Amino acid sequence: MTIHNKFKGVESSRLRLRPFHALDLDNFVRYRANPNVARYQSWENFTREQGMKFIEEMLQASFNNPGEYYQIAIELKDTNELIGDCVMHPLTDDPAQVEIGFTLEPRYQGNGYAIEAINCFVDYLFTALKKHRVIAITDVRNKPSVKLLERLGMRREGHFLKNIWFKGEWGSEYLYAILREEWTNKHD
Repeated sequence: MTIHNKFKGVESSRLRLRPFHALDLDNFVRYRANPNVARYQSWENFTREQGMKFIEEMLQASFNNPGEYYQIAIELKDTNELIGDCVMHPLTDDPAQVEIGFTLEPRYQGNGYAIEAINCFVDYLFTALKKHRVIAITDVRNKPSVKLLERLGMRREGHFLKNIWFKGEWGSEYLYAILREEWTNKHD
C-alpha cells in the first residue's frame, strides 16, 4: 500500500531535502566512494556504475511504501550542491514506524548541516506524515552518529552485542528511537 508515492521536498534554513536527480551523480559517487564515509555503511569501493544504478532506482521509487527504502538528497540551498543523503524505511508490518539513516560528505561535516537536515526530516515525518515512532540503528563505534541521534532527543533503546556480520567481523549496534508525542513536546 502506497501512502504517498511522491516526495515533494522540505527545507530548513540552509538546506533542501528533495528527491535525487541525474545531476547528483558526480557528487553522490564522490562522497560514497570515500572510505571514511563507507566505514559504517553497507557499501565499499562505491563505483560510478553503482551510483548510476542507484539514482535510476530512486527516480522510479515510490515514497513512503511500507518495507521499502527511499533515499532523499540533502543539498545546500545557496548553491544547489548535493552534500549528503538520508533514508526512510517505513516498517513492513507497521508503517507508522519508520527507520531513518543519513550520510554527509566529510567536507561538510562539523558545520551543523547533519543535525539541521535530520531535525528537519524527522519533523516532517512526525508533522506531515503523522508517523508514530522514528528509529535509527548505528554502529556503536560511530561516535558522530551517536552524538547526532542523542542531540535530536532520541533515546537509546537497545545495545546489540555482536549482532551483525559486518565487513569481515561481528559488529555491535545501538538502537535509538523517539515517539511523535516526545518530539512534539520537545518542539512546542
